[in-house]
Amino acid sequence: MKHELWIENEDEQTFCLSGPQGYGARKLLESGAKLTWTCEASSNFEAMTQYYEYMGWGEYTTDFPEHDKKTYAELEWT
Repeated sequence: MKHELWIENEDEQTFCLSGPQGYGARKLLESGAKLTWTCEASSNFEAMTQYYEYMGWGEYTTDFPEHDKKTYAELEWT
């Protein structure tokens, strides 16, 4: 699934799903927010791993790997 990174201002950003699944997050963006990066991922863990790499934040870890590593297909999100 496609994910989007929106930069709102110097301190705020939103990383969310593209399309209808990300509508709720995108409607909270302040006016002037800019779409700056996208990626494709098959799970939340994969998406966050790419996001952390893009941002230069090091290795992404999760406290919930049994859920976060499930593919979106396994979660029936596709």
